[in-house]
Amino acid sequence: MTLSIGTPAPDFEAESTEGHISFHKWLGDGWALFFSHPKDFTPVCTTELGAVARLKPEFDKRGVKLIGISVDPTDQHHLWSKDIEETQGVAPNYPLIADVDFNVAKLYGMLPASTSGDVNKRTPADNQTVRNIFVIGPDKQIKLVLIYPMSTGRNWQEVLRIIDSLQLTAKHGVSTPSDWKQGEDVFFSAAVPEEEARKKFPKGWKSPKPYFRIVEQPK
Repeated sequence: MTLSIGTPAPDFEAESTEGHISFHKWLGDGWALFFSHPKDFTPVCTTELGAVARLKPEFDKRGVKLIGISVDPTDQHHLWSKDIEETQGVAPNYPLIADVDFNVAKLYGMLPASTSGDVNKRTPADNQTVRNIFVIGPDKQIKLVLIYPMSTGRNWQEVLRIIDSLQLTAKHGVSTPSDWKQGEDVFFSAAVPEEEARKKFPKGWKSPKPYFRIVEQPK
């Protein structure tokens, strides 16, 4: 089953580089970034894990917990972490789940339900669909799904931009235009009655078209 925006993030229990994890308990009542990798010791994923580790202060600033998953055992994850630190300058500073029975990958629709066998005999190509990013909200629902091919490294600045938009729109009921960045103008729905809109946005708004209501970004 493919998970989509607005569906509950499935709960699970698994071993990780930081011990046993009960996912929903680990999530708590905040935001989380859950991202997956098809195999340890792959070059693109090595750069990605290092990039996320360097950006952890930015995710912390937004109240977003980080957790990764790779279809390999924990001992391999620890060895890979040393390579990541050596080549990228920083080791993962967040848990990395060991999905040796493919349970989590199948639960999140990244591998077919029929997947089985010895994880050590599978190649990265066998697991190439395990390349998802999920952003999960405080209500434990999925707010974002991004899927990248194995050959293309992920753009974590874009992920941060999307999280900024998700958090802003969840708090203020607005929406953000194409290529929006923090501090830029936003939209609010034309369905909001004018009297309510004037209370909510006392500085007024620009409306070049009836369905456009452009306001300053709420603080």
